[in-house]
Amino acid sequence: MPILNLRLSTTPDARQSAAIAATLSTLTAQLLHKAPELTSVAISHLDAAHWFVGGPSLQVQGKASFFLDILISDETNTAAEKAAYIAAVFAAMHEHLGALHDVSYIHVYDARQAAWGYGGLTQQFRAVRKALQQA
Repeated sequence: MPILNLRLSTTPDARQSAAIAATLSTLTAQLLHKAPELTSVAISHLDAAHWFVGGPSLQVQGKASFFLDILISDETNTAAEKAAYIAAVFAAMHEHLGALHDVSYIHVYDARQAAWGYGGLTQQFRAVRKALQQA
C-alpha cells in the first residue's frame, strides 16, 4: 500500500525505470506519509508514436509524457498533501524525462478501505487491527 501504476511514452530502460521508481517511492513516503516497504511501482511503456496529445503524436511533437495512477486509502491524506504530491511528481518526472508535455497526468485515487488491500486482507481490516493493538 500504495500501488503506483506509471505509463511512460519512452523506450523501456531498466536504469531509468529504477531511478523513477525510487523517486516516486521517496515522494510518496515524504509527501503522502506512506510506508516505503509497502509501496509498489509498476512501470509500462507506450511508444511515443502511439501517444497523441491535442492531435499529433508525442513523437511528432518531440515531447515525452506520462500517466501516473496511485491508489491510496480514502481519508488518509488531505487535499493539500495530494496537491503538493502532484506538483512534486510532475517536477520530478520533468527531470527524468526532459522535454515533458504539460498534458501529463497524475491521478491520486482514494479507494474505500473496505474495497482494497494486499496479502488477502483489506485496508479496513488492517486499520481496525492497528487501532485495537494501540488501545
